Amino acid sequence: MQWTSILAIYFLIWVMSAFIMLPFGVRTSEEAGEALVPGQAESAPAQFRPGKLLVRATLIAIVLTSLFVLNYEYGWIGASDLDILPKPPENLSR
Repeated sequence: MQWTSILAIYFLIWVMSAFIMLPFGVRTSEEAGEALVPGQAESAPAQFRPGKLLVRATLIAIVLTSLFVLNYEYGWIGASDLDILPKPPENLSR
């Protein structure tokens, strides 16, 4: 596998994991015991920490990309392994 393909897959997995991680560990102002700023939505986070999100997304992307590349190289799981639907009958015409 070319390094540019690995980089593209890493970037896609990183973006996906960053969006998935956004709601985890977030506390609203009410939960944190802080007063709302006028015009602030009640569901807005009290303290948004993008650095923590970036570190988590990076670690998850490194692990998942490594597993993807290793599976590509060694063929642990293939498309035929994921085929769970029953096979259609051989003779459909009567």
